[in-house]
Amino acid sequence: MTENTATDHPVNSLTAWTGASAILFDLDGVLTPTATVHEQAWQELFESYLSSRPEVTGYSESDYFDHIDGKPRFDGVRDFLASRGIVLPEGPTDDDPANTTVQGLGNRKNRIFNDIVSTGVEPFEGSVRFLEAVLERGLKVAVVSSSRNAPAVLEAAGLSHHFRVVVDGVVAAGEGLPGKPSPATYQYAAQLLGLPSEECVVVEDAVSGVQAGEAGSFHSVIGVDRGAGRQTLLDAGATVVVNDLDELL
Repeated sequence: MTENTATDHPVNSLTAWTGASAILFDLDGVLTPTATVHEQAWQELFESYLSSRPEVTGYSESDYFDHIDGKPRFDGVRDFLASRGIVLPEGPTDDDPANTTVQGLGNRKNRIFNDIVSTGVEPFEGSVRFLEAVLERGLKVAVVSSSRNAPAVLEAAGLSHHFRVVVDGVVAAGEGLPGKPSPATYQYAAQLLGLPSEECVVVEDAVSGVQAGEAGSFHSVIGVDRGAGRQTLLDAGATVVVNDLDELL
């Protein structure tokens, strides 16, 4: 991976993907504003759950970025509960959302999320412009998302026809791939594209996703600051951080 820098020199943004053969996009918060929907769904889930645990510190906005953002759903449940010293039974993968288990809470969050996005998703305009420019230049593309809802979100956003390769939470589970911050899902996407990781750029808005890109031998890691914080993403290993992807054009 190219050397990380904490400066704002414009060359960094303009050359972060120069010479690459593929762009590997995270979905929520990078291509679509669904990261805020995930954040809303997690807040609704844990505020409701913790209302029955008054002895435990309540849910706060920072909990999303500290324990959940970018991780596979059930890892997010486990890590948040661990931050409160709570251990729950695992439960079966298809556990009823009404059950107070790790899988049940994760499935409850998924139901909340799907209810919110059922009305449609508008992708970020800057991200669409960047995606179109990438495709016009003949680069390959893939989506790498911890979410198990990635295909549905891409369809709702009108972007699914651009992505032959989608490595989401379902694919990761089926292939036995650890979630972010492991680089495994990004490396698998590169493999499906028939390219070495060194020729692929990772684009991420979450700290765990940037860490995944930094941990692999990728061309570069582009951080998109949707709330995690520019310096936080740089510290996690981003080669460069932008506010919107069309800054790269």
